[in-house]
Amino acid sequence: MTTTSTQAPQSTIPQPRRYWYLCILALCGFVTSFGAHIVATNLPAYAETVGVGAFVIGLLIAVYDFAELFAKPVAGFIADRRGMKLTLLAGLAIFIVGSLLFLVISPTLLLLVRFIQGLGAAALSTVSITLVAKYFSSGRGQAFGIYNAIKGAGYVIAPALGGYLAHSYGFSMIFVVSAAVGVVALLLSFLLPRDREEHAELADDDDALSLKQFFTIFKEPRLLPIYAVIVINMFLVGILFGFLPVYLYAIGYTPLQSGTMVSIATLSYLLVQPVAGWLADRVAVQLTVVIGLLLAAGCIIVVTFTSGIALIVTVVLAGIGIGTVWTNSDTLVSTLAKDDQLGASIGAAQSFKEFGDMTGPLLVGALTQFFGVRIGFVSCGVLALLFLVALARSQTLRTLQTS
Repeated sequence: MTTTSTQAPQSTIPQPRRYWYLCILALCGFVTSFGAHIVATNLPAYAETVGVGAFVIGLLIAVYDFAELFAKPVAGFIADRRGMKLTLLAGLAIFIVGSLLFLVISPTLLLLVRFIQGLGAAALSTVSITLVAKYFSSGRGQAFGIYNAIKGAGYVIAPALGGYLAHSYGFSMIFVVSAAVGVVALLLSFLLPRDREEHAELADDDDALSLKQFFTIFKEPRLLPIYAVIVINMFLVGILFGFLPVYLYAIGYTPLQSGTMVSIATLSYLLVQPVAGWLADRVAVQLTVVIGLLLAAGCIIVVTFTSGIALIVTVVLAGIGIGTVWTNSDTLVSTLAKDDQLGASIGAAQSFKEFGDMTGPLLVGALTQFFGVRIGFVSCGVLALLFLVALARSQTLRTLQTS
């Protein structure tokens, strides 16, 4: 069986310059994770200051993801039609303006600020990862791994730095620093090569057809299994990083011990991504995804039956599995997507990631609330394993194997 290659042609950009561009794009990705978490982890102090409760805190966290959920595929579609670099710069500008807006409006309007930040983050996140795929038609797995590791560093740095800034200089300083990071990324992004010429010949009367194609991306048969992988993996992310502390509290861990354990999981999840990407360039990328999902699901099932050293090992292995799927599912999407729909396809994949990020904790939380934390962990792990069986038998993997 033969298939049409969907990978972009080998980039003519010299390799050293490609890695320089990769660093710029990774910084753009860092802007999104840093901007999301530097605010989210300090919302309790904000809520106390303005006199709102836990429900508003939940809204302020969710609205950022909600904006990204719908805006990411739209941003990818626009980038495919009107140019990647222009859309990236627009996303950065929107994020910066949204961040600085907090300094000139009432603090009670933070919900609006978070929504605008989310819109900007959606554009710059989708386009930056799409450009990684375009610049690295070879060595793409390793490039995605480096990108995701640097982007993920924002999740690690933001909470501590945000807490220090809020305590020492006030909550508003968080937005000043977020905007400053965005400005640095914006200035460096002007150095990226232009890509508008390849879109210049697109006729306006083709837009209706392209819009129709945009909606079909969400049900593209080749991509549906990968979208499902992404959602299931995000379920596992939600349970490992969101509900591991619940289990640790139940077995008597102190807050310090619990925080250390979560940090260990985060570190393993981040550090494995460049390695997983490198491996995906040397063996079948779909194999790394299957093994990663199997490892993550199995460890999630086992977690609540362990403690001590065994728990640490299990958590590390779960982080490795999740990190492998996280970065190599991006590689799979970019491999299977059509050249002229790369941005929209990656945007759709990122949207499914946001969907899983929002619904996963709700599912795990409900199971934990009614049946206990062990049932929550085991149920989600078993769900991932059941899906893994279906994925292993899917036509998508067979197509890749015969390409």
